[in-house]
Amino acid sequence: MTTAVLPTSRPVVARRSSASLPAQVGLEVRKSLSTRSGVALVAAAALLAPAAMSVAVASSAGPLSSPTGPVVVTGMLSVLVLLALGVLSTAGEWTHGSVQTTYLLEPRRSRVLVAKALAVAAVGAVVAAVAAALATGVLALFGPSVPFDGVGRALLVVGIAGAVFALIGAGVGAALGNTPGALTGVYLLNLGVLPLLQTFQPALADDVDPGNAVLDLAQADDQAHAVTVLVVWVAVALVAGAAMTRRRAVQ
Repeated sequence: MTTAVLPTSRPVVARRSSASLPAQVGLEVRKSLSTRSGVALVAAAALLAPAAMSVAVASSAGPLSSPTGPVVVTGMLSVLVLLALGVLSTAGEWTHGSVQTTYLLEPRRSRVLVAKALAVAAVGAVVAAVAAALATGVLALFGPSVPFDGVGRALLVVGIAGAVFALIGAGVGAALGNTPGALTGVYLLNLGVLPLLQTFQPALADDVDPGNAVLDLAQADDQAHAVTVLVVWVAVALVAGAAMTRRRAVQ
């Protein structure tokens, strides 16, 4: 009697593939712009600078020597709104539980954070630059006669600031994993602690305040120090976000 032996076959191993980084960045951009809160923040950021410029123009009594200061200062109001956009891009998924789906599609958490960082930086830069351009238009149409030689630099600096502050928000959001806590923290720091530091320790505030660094960059004043301050803020926020994200359990 012969025994039939079935040929053994190797088990089929499912090959996991993930989207390319540009595709992931595009997905994260769509995520940020597909929610009502994201759209509201983008709209608020785009309109706040020209609205503030309208108020400044209406209350201005004398001529301006340069548009750089007004454009950058009003643009920074829009940049502060972009902190919230960065926070929502990272902490929002932990708060609402959608992070489970994100990590099922891409289990490499560091890659997810990189995609989110690139996405919010791009959105932040574009929105801030648009807001500054609208503010410049208001100044040109309704403001006093002023030479516009420094407008290009002002728009560039505000765009950079938009990317930087959105990245800071994303890093803080990733580190805390809680939207209300992250929003409270970033705005308490930028609107409470740093202004108080500017009042009581102005020299120290000039060394650490990212808002002051943006103004220095716009005025071409100690640019190396200004760039260093902004880079350190972004690096600390993102490194903290990456470290806490790797340690946090997905529930």
